[in-house]
Amino acid sequence: MNDIMNAPQNDEQIKSLKKLTAIVYLCQVLTFGFAGIPLIVGVIINFMKREQVKDTWLESHFDWQITTAWMTLAGLTLSALTFQMGIGFFILIPTVLLYLYRIAIGWYALHADKPVKEPK
Repeated sequence: MNDIMNAPQNDEQIKSLKKLTAIVYLCQVLTFGFAGIPLIVGVIINFMKREQVKDTWLESHFDWQITTAWMTLAGLTLSALTFQMGIGFFILIPTVLLYLYRIAIGWYALHADKPVKEPK
């Protein structure tokens, strides 16, 4: 019953949650200019508001954004740890490209009012 109470009930709530989802994508983009802090802020927003998007098409975006954040943090950490060995750069480039790809795919789906679908 608690899930029913937390699920958005009208178009206005969905519109508000869509704006919040767009803000998280913006945080992900701003990560490049602010040393990763917006990425952390975005994932915190995702976790704090996750129940509100449950059972809506926006739930897939939150899952996508959370996965993007963890994948990126793992890639950046591995890159930093191996940079002195000369392979960190070769981990950094695909990590950044994957990060940009996931932001673009998510942003496109959000503005089309569609859930994000994992590629097969």
